[in-house]
Amino acid sequence: MIPAYNEERSIGDVVRTLRQHSSIDEVIVVSDGSTDGTAEQARQAGAYVVELPENRGKGAALRTGAAISQGNVLLFLDADLIGLTSQHIDQLLEAVMSRESDMTVGVFDRGRGSTDLAQALAPTLSGQRVVRKEVLDQVVGLEAAGYGAEVALTRHMKRHRYRITEVTLPEMTHHTKEEKRGLMKGFAARMRMYWEIVKYLAD
Repeated sequence: MIPAYNEERSIGDVVRTLRQHSSIDEVIVVSDGSTDGTAEQARQAGAYVVELPENRGKGAALRTGAAISQGNVLLFLDADLIGLTSQHIDQLLEAVMSRESDMTVGVFDRGRGSTDLAQALAPTLSGQRVVRKEVLDQVVGLEAAGYGAEVALTRHMKRHRYRITEVTLPEMTHHTKEEKRGLMKGFAARMRMYWEIVKYLAD
């Protein structure tokens, strides 16, 4: 499942990689109030697309996608990934599918310095995860968490002593907000993301 806001540049490649994987039964993209061609690019690549009429935040997009999924195991990916491969998907799925873990969290490695460092310092913010649907359904307030969605999920897992496994994702990274929106708008979007995370943590 992929939450996406104005990601027409990269969403198609992410969807196509998922569609080619034998263990993926459905690919759901939640276009979170996008105003560009995100929804159309995702459809052309073979995803089932849900279009939210306005931007409701990452937590709401995750909850929306999970609610309509028919699967018992949910794979969440960011829409702006660069270098996603079938091997990365295998690595994320393995521990949960074998029931050795209740959630996997993917951490970039050898993608590029800035994104590697950010995830090494704060792996709880990674959007690359696999979790059982029954566990996700237990997370209270996810739809209101915004960019704090991953923090909410990790906090819930730790509080209830679920098993979490960090998975290294070699040679994968993502487009930064500054690259996608320009320096000033990208920086503003980054600050908004951090604010939502801090606000969630403070609640």
